[in-house]
Amino acid sequence: MTKTIAWGITGAGHFLTSSFGIFKQIKSEHDIRVNTFLSSAAEEVVRMYGLENELETISCGEYLEEIFLETQQGKSWPKTGRFLLDKYDALIVTPATSNTVSKIAHGTADSLVSNAVAQAVKGSVPVYVVPVDIAGVVISELPYGIAREICQKCDPCPPRDNCPNDAITDQIDLLKCSGCGICKELCNFNAIKGGPVELKVRDIDARNVDIMKELEGITVLEKPEDILEILHEI
Repeated sequence: MTKTIAWGITGAGHFLTSSFGIFKQIKSEHDIRVNTFLSSAAEEVVRMYGLENELETISCGEYLEEIFLETQQGKSWPKTGRFLLDKYDALIVTPATSNTVSKIAHGTADSLVSNAVAQAVKGSVPVYVVPVDIAGVVISELPYGIAREICQKCDPCPPRDNCPNDAITDQIDLLKCSGCGICKELCNFNAIKGGPVELKVRDIDARNVDIMKELEGITVLEKPEDILEILHEI
């Protein structure tokens, strides 16, 4: 029997590519439909990381496999009403930013994804959340940027002149960048960077995760790979 999973994406780069990898694997190995809900920040971050096309292979656009964008859903989030109508077998939020975790932990439902969580719990749909900030230190992957100490300010500048989105001046405009990587390949001095950075988890964010762990109907997972372990529960 076909299962239907709602996938909530928020605006974090950490765990983003691995979350996409897990959902691609789920789609290839299981009879599962994926209906995706993107926060407004997620819309930007997914584009920055060049994952828009991959998302369309996971949620193809058919019924219960749509992609819902927060910027197109108004303020009443009507599509989250589906969680009260026995449409979904689970809601998985990954990656979940500290902002979204805080909203869930304290009962705020003023964004598409946090409202989806609230409606899912009300509708007895199991919710699984993968926070990006649990405790200690995390290693996050950054989008493309220019290392100014390496940049030679070439003119002509192959990365700038060949950017399909005109996103490059003396820096990269991440709101225009689509994450295609053309600039990185064309820079003769390896001045285009995108890679891991070490980030300390704030105490308040760790406490909100602990609060969320105690909430009825919500299960906290430590990493996207843990989703594969709970599929039998869905």
